[in-house]
Amino acid sequence: MRRIISTDEAPAAVGAYSQGTTTGDLVFTAGQIALTPEGDFLSESSAAVQTEQALENLLAVLDAAGAGVDDVLKITVFLADIDDFDEMNETYATYFRHDPPARSAVEVGALPKGAAVEIEAVAVVPDAGADDE
Repeated sequence: MRRIISTDEAPAAVGAYSQGTTTGDLVFTAGQIALTPEGDFLSESSAAVQTEQALENLLAVLDAAGAGVDDVLKITVFLADIDDFDEMNETYATYFRHDPPARSAVEVGALPKGAAVEIEAVAVVPDAGADDE
């Protein structure tokens, strides 16, 4: 059964989507950009700072679903400019130090609000079926 994930620790959805959804033991997050939970966009910030904010938002959504950084199976990183890859990757690596998840990183034509980076994830929710036993 699908469940909607929502938290005040990440920016509110600004369209017809949820911050995240779960089904069974999987959680799928919406793409996160450098919006603070209060809705302020870090538009003038570097790709590194935008990556950090996007990942903090992502982790807040995962936490609300009962998952954490070690539960991430797959990350997709969207970059407005592939030349920001190294800067993004350096910051990203501080979050996934050991046994990082699978990842794709692609350059796209444009991102919401003119963001440099958008990140989404698929994770497993530990013990999601424990209540069913």
